[in-house]
Amino acid sequence: MKYEFDFYDSTNLKSYNLNESMRYQLSMLDRLDVFTRKHCENVANLTCRLCEYLHCNKGFTEYCTICAYLHDIGKLFIPPSILQKPGKLTEEEYEIMKTHTTLGYNMCTKDPELRAYANGALYHHEALNGSGYPQSLIKKDIPYEGQIIRVADEYDAIVSKRQYKSHIGISETLKILIENTKPHEPLNKSDVLNEIIRNAKLGKNNPIIVKALLKVVIDDIEYEISCIQGYVEDLATELKRLEQIKKYQEKMIHAKKEKEKNYYLEGINMLLKNHETLENYPTIWTEYQEAYQARKSIIDNLYKEIKIIKKLKV
Repeated sequence: MKYEFDFYDSTNLKSYNLNESMRYQLSMLDRLDVFTRKHCENVANLTCRLCEYLHCNKGFTEYCTICAYLHDIGKLFIPPSILQKPGKLTEEEYEIMKTHTTLGYNMCTKDPELRAYANGALYHHEALNGSGYPQSLIKKDIPYEGQIIRVADEYDAIVSKRQYKSHIGISETLKILIENTKPHEPLNKSDVLNEIIRNAKLGKNNPIIVKALLKVVIDDIEYEISCIQGYVEDLATELKRLEQIKKYQEKMIHAKKEKEKNYYLEGINMLLKNHETLENYPTIWTEYQEAYQARKSIIDNLYKEIKIIKKLKV
């Protein structure tokens, strides 16, 4: 038996059924590399759910979701040597990477089908305190969709980098986003950018949106628990079946009459499944026990993770 959990499985993350008029916009993602396309899909799914927790109306939620799908479309124009570089970018490479915001915006504004969603590309790296790019805007000048997509983008980027297989430890990622809601004392008081940061008295991320993210993540953890719980229950059923086989085998060994032996053997054969035999079922039983204990441990840790997240202060 095998169990896997996907953070962004369609059954896990709610999203709107996008109508035909939106298919052209989404078809643009096919031109991106696999990693960037997956990231865009993840950010869009997460953005959609954030909008729901933020009580945005359906029209804005659909609009914001499409903006999120297209937020990294400018990376089409970033050289693969930079976009797919495994190590840290140099300062020069980072400056080139940052241009994906304006490149994406320009691409969208030139296409009548994409023009309405250009804000996602332009504003998703702007920060409330003015430390973002490409325009170093502050809160009052950053569209709400840009603020939402920024949080979704940052969360998915960290999750992908750390290669989470489960939500265990995800609170550490949330702490980073929470830290980015807090204002920081500038290092160089004479620097113009730091002056903007000091006057803004804001962090990078909108705390209201980060609070909504915490609720989304808790929902996801509860969903993961329910998925594992179903798997654990299946394992428990299998373990009971194998335990019954063991009982029948012991009775068969101690049976004195051939008729009794055959009776228990017949019961064993009815309980054995494909590729199981009297010789290999103990090994299978051990494997199921180990899987059962491992998944029970994951469930316990996930419940602990929920407790940690509920205590986080934004």
